[in-house]
Amino acid sequence: MDFIDVITKRRSIRKYKPDMVSDEDIEYILECARLAPSWANSQCWKFIVVKDQKVKENLASAGNSWIANAPVIIVACADPSKPGTKGDQPYYMLDIGIAMEHLILAAADRGLGTCWIGAFDESVAKKALGVPDNIRVVASTPLGYPDESPAQRPRKALKDIMSIDKY
Repeated sequence: MDFIDVITKRRSIRKYKPDMVSDEDIEYILECARLAPSWANSQCWKFIVVKDQKVKENLASAGNSWIANAPVIIVACADPSKPGTKGDQPYYMLDIGIAMEHLILAAADRGLGTCWIGAFDESVAKKALGVPDNIRVVASTPLGYPDESPAQRPRKALKDIMSIDKY
């Protein structure tokens, strides 16, 4: 499949079939995330693969109850002390964003659904997963075979989002 096809077919999926995702697919997806670039190659991330139903339910109580129905949840954590900052911009957020995008597109390439989640109660998520105080829980995504086919959402035209040489 061409890369643009992977990007075009990716959707935010909120309903999943109960079929378990193979360890091979999970490893492929995480390998793609591992290869993401990061500030000074700091690789500040750690991904938690959640399969246990009770842990998924505890994690879902952080604000997204529907994710407990996915076969797998992948949680992206970051050590903010590893990458640098520029002004007040903490680069661990950008690093996790790049790695999560690699992960989500790799899942789409394998026919799996995801839904990027960044809004949740971090303290509840940390407790559910045993994450140390110095580590941030930045994002998560359910992972599984889609049980819905959302339509493509409208995108702005290229001419509306670009300019050449000046704003």
